[in-house]
Amino acid sequence: MNLVLFGPPGSGKGTQAERLRNQLQLRHISTGDLLREAVAQKSELGKKVESVLASGQLVSDDIVLSLMRDAILAVKKDGSLAGWLLDGFPRTVGQAQGLDALLAETGETIDAIFVLDATREAVIERLSGRRTCTQCKTVYHVKYNPSRTEGVCDRCGGKVVQREDDRPETIAKRLDVYESQTRPILAHYQGRVKMHRIDGDLPVDDVTTAIENVVTR
Repeated sequence: MNLVLFGPPGSGKGTQAERLRNQLQLRHISTGDLLREAVAQKSELGKKVESVLASGQLVSDDIVLSLMRDAILAVKKDGSLAGWLLDGFPRTVGQAQGLDALLAETGETIDAIFVLDATREAVIERLSGRRTCTQCKTVYHVKYNPSRTEGVCDRCGGKVVQREDDRPETIAKRLDVYESQTRPILAHYQGRVKMHRIDGDLPVDDVTTAIENVVTR
């Protein structure tokens, strides 16, 4: 089972992916996480994309596709999981076309795309209040899910900070990029892949239930 979670930044894709991956035995593949890991490791790739991530712009398709190719093929080679769950990919029509070519090569398909629709106001509130542990990557929210001690991770004791791409001015840029470059992907897949729209403004548990109802029926 291969699934794609689609929606604007802050629509809850990452949260839902974390919930669904264990239940469905899927590998959660997030380009954002892969790129941030590269930046943290100060790899050559990380040096190339660090300034791009901080500005809220998109990393070039060739770099992202190379990362995703390795991740998807690793799942196929491993064989112990039921499939993969893409979060934040594809982000451009070019990436979607590249993914089409990769899946044709490996003989796989996308079984369903879940579109999490969320309003701009809800997205800005969610992301600007989000805080992330620099060590274990646990995510908190200053309003809805704060750490017990401000700035300190409950899980590992690491430093909890606001990511550069969660600052209000960067969020606005990210949403503009989504509308101009990412939303057109829906037209690319229309009529080719099963697509299910979910209200991303609903409480987290309700969104999870809506997705599970589709997957398990």
